[in-house]
Amino acid sequence: MTIPDGPSALSTAPPSTTPNTAAVALYNPFTGAVITPGVDDAVPQAALLGLEPPRYCTECGRRMVVQISPDGWWAKCSRHGVSDSRQGGHR
Repeated sequence: MTIPDGPSALSTAPPSTTPNTAAVALYNPFTGAVITPGVDDAVPQAALLGLEPPRYCTECGRRMVVQISPDGWWAKCSRHGVSDSRQGGHR
């Protein structure tokens, strides 16, 4: 009995020819709905002016803890951390 040489000799599946392109879903920061390419989501006018903070995480769609102060806001996702109005240039 012969033993194959190396880990590649043990693999019976053909190598993948497609690159690993996992699609990452993005979420609307004001509604929490999944953003669908080609479909326009309604954005509140206050959000367009930078007056309304995001309420949902854009990476996972979870509801965030939001603190509003006179000079800006910050929002915290339990999985992805804190973002604030300084990041968007609104402070």
